[in-house]
Amino acid sequence: MSIYDKLKSLNIELPPVAAPAAAYVPFVRTGNLVFLSGHVARKDGKPWVGQFGVNMGTDEGKAAARAVAIDLMGTLHAAVGDLNKVRRIVKLMSLVNSAPDFTEQHLVTNGASELIGEVFGERGAHARSAFGVAQIPLGCCVEIELIAEVE
Repeated sequence: MSIYDKLKSLNIELPPVAAPAAAYVPFVRTGNLVFLSGHVARKDGKPWVGQFGVNMGTDEGKAAARAVAIDLMGTLHAAVGDLNKVRRIVKLMSLVNSAPDFTEQHLVTNGASELIGEVFGERGAHARSAFGVAQIPLGCCVEIELIAEVE
């Protein structure tokens, strides 16, 4: 099954690449690697604002991270032209806007990791880091960046 057939079966429509909000580009390709800049969580087209352990819980965070994964795949599609050319999702790095006593950053990030695995299968198994941070731009709850190997 192609990546696009899998996305269709999940009722996922890839968004266009968002314009950068500062002095950076959405992706850089060097050789067979594509580095995607961090994507913040958005809900209904607006920043998904919140802090875990204050006004957000882990389940809502998983949904936010899943939404980020969809945006990342949209940017990866723009970078490569065809998601079927992705050989491997190499790494995700997740920043989770957290209160000092919140310790489930890894579970929040699973929202992205699980969707990437579902869409890409074995090619979606990736290395990962998940960090709790004091704040993310615009007050967003989650920011995730991605590295992929492509043809």
